[in-house]
Amino acid sequence: MKVGVLGGTFDPPHFGHLELARAAIEALALDEVLFVPTSRNPLKMGVKTTSGRHRLGMVQALIANEPKMAVCDVEVVRGGFSYAVETLTELTVAQPGDYWFVVGDHAASLIAEWKQPQRLLKLCRLGVVVRPPVDETTLLRRIPNDFHDRIDMIPMIPLDISATDIRDRIHGGLPTGRLLPDPVHAYIKQNHLYHA
Repeated sequence: MKVGVLGGTFDPPHFGHLELARAAIEALALDEVLFVPTSRNPLKMGVKTTSGRHRLGMVQALIANEPKMAVCDVEVVRGGFSYAVETLTELTVAQPGDYWFVVGDHAASLIAEWKQPQRLLKLCRLGVVVRPPVDETTLLRRIPNDFHDRIDMIPMIPLDISATDIRDRIHGGLPTGRLLPDPVHAYIKQNHLYHA
């Protein structure tokens, strides 16, 4: 089983996340992509997020018609700060297989600052989404050489979508049609999320 793990706040999940998962499935020939909403992102200290229950619900709405995608509540249930190495340790014990931790080029360039990056890359490979203007050569220059043989590139046409922009638009009563799939929008409306 080849599994991609896509972590994030997903507040809310949007078309960009869906396209990223599809690109990973295609580039890495994955059997499944697991969306793993964070409990608390250590890189976003002091940022208030929607409850884990609602973020899990929104991801379920996002991927309802995607047979190769699933949502995993391991980080929300564990609570506290979410670290990739802890999540991959749990996942590889619960369901042995070949794992890729899927990240964007900016996050990948900071891997030396992650918690136990060497241990993480013994548990999985890194699937890195490369989007213009960054290319593979530029990205690899930003990542320590020791990690290069554990990295696979995921080409993707960038979608200019921001969760912050979506929250602001909903708060302001503006349309989100091109940014959010209908089931996610319906979940947000039903649960009165992001409104004043």
